[in-house]
Amino acid sequence: MSEMSESIQTPAKTTVWPKPALAWWTVAVLVMAFIFSIADRIIISLLVDPIKTDLQLSETDMGLLMGLYFALFYGLMGLPIGRLVDKYSRRAIVGTGIFVWSLMTALCGLSSTFFQLFFARAGVGIGQATLSPSAYSMIADSFPKEKLGRALGVYQSGAFLGVGLALMFGGLAIRFAATADDVSLPLLGSVAPWQLAFIVIGLPGIIVAALMFTVKEPARQGMKPAAAAEISVGQAIGFGVKRWRVFLAHFTGFALLALPMTTLATWVPAYFMRVVGMSAPETGFKLGIIILIFSPIGVIAGGWLSDTLLKRGISDAPLRVAVMAAVFMVPLSILATTIKDPFWVLVVACPFAFGASITMGLAATALQLVTPNRLRGQIAAVWMLFLNIITAGLGPTAVGIVTGMVFKDPMAVGLSVATVNTIAVVLGGLILFTSWKPYREAVALENAA
Repeated sequence: MSEMSESIQTPAKTTVWPKPALAWWTVAVLVMAFIFSIADRIIISLLVDPIKTDLQLSETDMGLLMGLYFALFYGLMGLPIGRLVDKYSRRAIVGTGIFVWSLMTALCGLSSTFFQLFFARAGVGIGQATLSPSAYSMIADSFPKEKLGRALGVYQSGAFLGVGLALMFGGLAIRFAATADDVSLPLLGSVAPWQLAFIVIGLPGIIVAALMFTVKEPARQGMKPAAAAEISVGQAIGFGVKRWRVFLAHFTGFALLALPMTTLATWVPAYFMRVVGMSAPETGFKLGIIILIFSPIGVIAGGWLSDTLLKRGISDAPLRVAVMAAVFMVPLSILATTIKDPFWVLVVACPFAFGASITMGLAATALQLVTPNRLRGQIAAVWMLFLNIITAGLGPTAVGIVTGMVFKDPMAVGLSVATVNTIAVVLGGLILFTSWKPYREAVALENAA
């Protein structure tokens, strides 16, 4: 309990940073946690058919379990968790969260009704809501601002590693779940292959939860001595209102620029199978390899370029690099899902995965540079809520609507993806471009505080 209630406030303008080895160990453990969080989140989408059959669920039931219900618990619980992140030990919060979501993923494998699976998925969402607000805050207190972009880029690469691995082994999981016999486990008895998949992917995360406690809680940098009571929801709201233009532009612009990555993981596989003619295992393996290689390179390159510009005194560097990425993505968004040749569609998918990933770490970097330490958890939680609404709700839904109601042809899914992505990157880039000046002013105010 003392771990959870410790006060970690230091005098303002503290410049003593953790040793590089300790700082990068923090990032390494958080990356492992991120990989498991994505795998635990995605596994249900790879086992839709056997779950539907065994639990007698509808397409709507599965859609709600995979999307809306999970996003609601993840996003809404992130707000109170963000407040805890600003007050208590982030190591303890995220370590507990990893344990909870890993255990709840395994419990998904013991579900025999819709409501049991619903409550287990809700637990996964609640546990995972602890990760990014804690990670952003810890990493920002472990690296000076001119190295922050690279560190957050490496952390964000965990998401792409998780998606890539999930896609690569997705075909194998589907094939196994469809053909294997039930398995008998000690104490649990007979379980179906899809249930075993949840258990096998969930339980190893408990080891990562234990590893989290080998990480040293970093001192909160640049905080003035203050009582815990001063770190309030009112402060967060007041600060957000005061800098509403900066945050609204950040949340909207970066969320729109994240849509191409979302469609790459949701609708592009359907394009590969329907239009290009690849099989499900072939699609999963080839697209997974592309994401596994090019997306981490993209997000780390974006962080490196932002750090380089920050060293030169360009305080709005994360936004400038994001706008460059938006310009880079316009022609790729048009081409990537309108080419039908199997060879060239894979060739174009490589720079598309690279470019779509550049901004993912920049969003977190930009947020840390204009947010006081004592409010980072709460502001990051609002960002994650906004991001999930746009990427989990608007993006995939918009592609489905355009395909079904505008083009009225399932074979037009590639054109729908291209339309949504192109509009998103153009709007996102323009929004961030118009916010350079207010963002620079916000950075100057934060540095002077």
